[in-house]
Amino acid sequence: MNNKKFYGLTALFNTPNEIIKAAKKLSSEGYTKFDVHTPYPLHGMDDAMRLKPSKLGYITLFFGLSGAALALLFMYWTMSIDYPMVIGGKPFFALPAFIPIAFEVTVLLATLSTVIGMLTFFFNFPNNNHPLIGTDYLRSVSVDKFGIAIESDDEKFNNTAVRAMFGSLGAVKVEEIYYPDTETFPLFQKKFIFLLLTFAVITSGTTYFVLNKLMFMQPFSWMMLQDKLIPQEKSEFFADGFGMRVPVEGTIARGHKPYEFKGEVNPSSFLINPIVPSKESMMLGKKKFLTFCSPCHGNFADGDSRLRGQFPNPPTLHTKRVRDMVDGQIFHIITNGQNIMASYASQTSVEERWAIVNYVRALERAKNATQSDLDEIKKESAANGK
Repeated sequence: MNNKKFYGLTALFNTPNEIIKAAKKLSSEGYTKFDVHTPYPLHGMDDAMRLKPSKLGYITLFFGLSGAALALLFMYWTMSIDYPMVIGGKPFFALPAFIPIAFEVTVLLATLSTVIGMLTFFFNFPNNNHPLIGTDYLRSVSVDKFGIAIESDDEKFNNTAVRAMFGSLGAVKVEEIYYPDTETFPLFQKKFIFLLLTFAVITSGTTYFVLNKLMFMQPFSWMMLQDKLIPQEKSEFFADGFGMRVPVEGTIARGHKPYEFKGEVNPSSFLINPIVPSKESMMLGKKKFLTFCSPCHGNFADGDSRLRGQFPNPPTLHTKRVRDMVDGQIFHIITNGQNIMASYASQTSVEERWAIVNYVRALERAKNATQSDLDEIKKESAANGK
């Protein structure tokens, strides 16, 4: 006589159709505490078992939205409140730039919460003492059989009736399952502690040897000892010992025409604007102005810096002095820099700098419109029927 606590009955079937039929029979008879085990997923099994939709999705949704909100709030507080900075002309709360990080945190929290929630709340893990573990039944359904396990705690469970039902459904094997004896394994066993220390020594020793010894041996050092110089590295080839070289004096890149007034504070003449103002030129100039110029000069060139006092405000570009400048003089300032304003030649191309000049001229004309300008606008509006 078996003195162990009785868990329930298991039945093995040969085909998917038989296990689907058996699951439908049990659910239609009102059994609730049973489970189906198959070597691969079977379409229609959820309906056959009359399973309700899983609530796991709510955990995923909650933590996913929490991750998105947490990421956006943290970036908003960092970039807009704690240390506001204008980067590339972007606003303090640059939502498009924040989307990748928010997406990554959303996916991270949603994924972790799904796995942890599934294992803990739905599968009741850790549970390594389940009565089905290690049985012939579980080995069979992991290979080529299809099985049902029904618990004795089910209100409708009757050993004889369930056996008869399984037999009528075509079960090839019916087996009684009992709870195993509870086993305890003390955590601080001498063997276990010794095993941990052994693995720690082997892992740390191997890591140290690979990173500090092996990578410096031939042939593993080939990727490290290359025929090149990294930035700031000393050179034994050049007489001055410098590895970083400046371009040979007098040479220029092919297709590039150097700015002839580079480095001059007040050149005797200026270039003539080669870009005719057009819609495309204005759009390009606006884009580059808002990116590189507006952080200091303001969105409309009024000198109202967007940096909130982090940098000295420049004068407005709507003064008579600036309006009287020729286009080439503004281009010269953008290219060469002036006072505390650095050169923007490395950030913008020649065409983009001329487009900025055209856009500045449009802002100046909009802020200092003459009567003839207003009359011209009225004529265009009347011609367009506005």
